[in-house]
Amino acid sequence: MDIFMDYLWAFLVGGVLCVIAQILLDKTSLTPARILVGYVVAGVILGAVGVYGPLTELAGAGATTPLTGFGYLIAKGVRAAVDEKGLLGALTGGIAAASGGIAAAICFGYIAALVARRKTK
Repeated sequence: MDIFMDYLWAFLVGGVLCVIAQILLDKTSLTPARILVGYVVAGVILGAVGVYGPLTELAGAGATTPLTGFGYLIAKGVRAAVDEKGLLGALTGGIAAASGGIAAAICFGYIAALVARRKTK
C-alpha cells in the first residue's frame, strides 16, 4: 500500500504543476518560454524558503521531474558548493548538481536523432 501512495502523490503533485502551466497557457498571454522560465525561478524560490524540499520528499519524481524541480536542484547545488568552495561554488554548483540530468538529456536526444527518420517536405 505504501508504494501505491508514493505513486499517487507523484501523480497528484506532477499533475497539479502541469494543470497550473496549462491554465497559464490558456488564460494569459504568457508565452511557453516565459512560463518555463517562471517555473524554474519558482523552484529556486520555493527551495529557498524551504517549501520545495519537503515536497520532493512527499512526491518524489512528481516534484523533481518538472522544471520547478530543475530550479530547486540548481539552487540546492549552488548552496552546497558555496558552503564547500566559497564564491567559486556559485558559478560551478548548479552545473555540477544538474550534470547527470543534462548528460542524460544530451545522450537520449542524440539516440532519438539517430533512430528517428527524417521526412522530406
